[in-house]
Amino acid sequence: MADTSSSITGDDPRLLAPGRFVDSDHPAVREHAAAVVAGASGDRERAARLFRDARELLRYDPYSITINPEDYRASALLTKERGFCVTKAVLLCALCRAAGVPARLGFADVRNHLASPRLRAMMGTDLFVFHGYVEIWIEGRPVKATPAFNASLCRRFGVPPLEFDGTHDALLQPFDGAGRRHMEYVRERGLYFDLPLEEILTTFATTYRQGGEAPAPGGVVDPIFHDDAE
Repeated sequence: MADTSSSITGDDPRLLAPGRFVDSDHPAVREHAAAVVAGASGDRERAARLFRDARELLRYDPYSITINPEDYRASALLTKERGFCVTKAVLLCALCRAAGVPARLGFADVRNHLASPRLRAMMGTDLFVFHGYVEIWIEGRPVKATPAFNASLCRRFGVPPLEFDGTHDALLQPFDGAGRRHMEYVRERGLYFDLPLEEILTTFATTYRQGGEAPAPGGVVDPIFHDDAE
């Protein structure tokens, strides 16, 4: 269930507590976070470093969705090469907590006007439900950041990669470099201390089984997301 409290502050212990999926107490997560933030001067710099790390560590692949809960643990994500907005948000949230930076997950429905033709055909829509981002508390104030799109993918879509400075929100760009509408936030789903996986997968199933094509056996090959040439 989403946390709807309007009185939460940055010292709420739940913002640093490990969860089933945001397993920030896992040794691999703690070790990775420590290596990324080594020498950082404060939470602002720590958060900025962790954002960039989560953005680039997993290549964005919307076909990487699974129904196996184990695949959504931050500790498991550190062993993977690809992820999508939800898993990349889980990873960033866990890394922040492991580094002592308060954070929780946020979700929203977004309309992606530049989805690849193959992806649009499979989904039957350009609406991405439960797009994941992270609310990070820095110096007592929450800022939002989504590490979804790695830099090489942004270049393919003609948009600059998102940068996060620890002060301003870093959400998906509304327009691409040519002025075409890129991403549009249409509905907030709420903020969570851990991943509401069952709710997300149920919503995916009811949203994307209407009108879309079934994935080909053995997976989908989409050159936009699966061409590894840099």
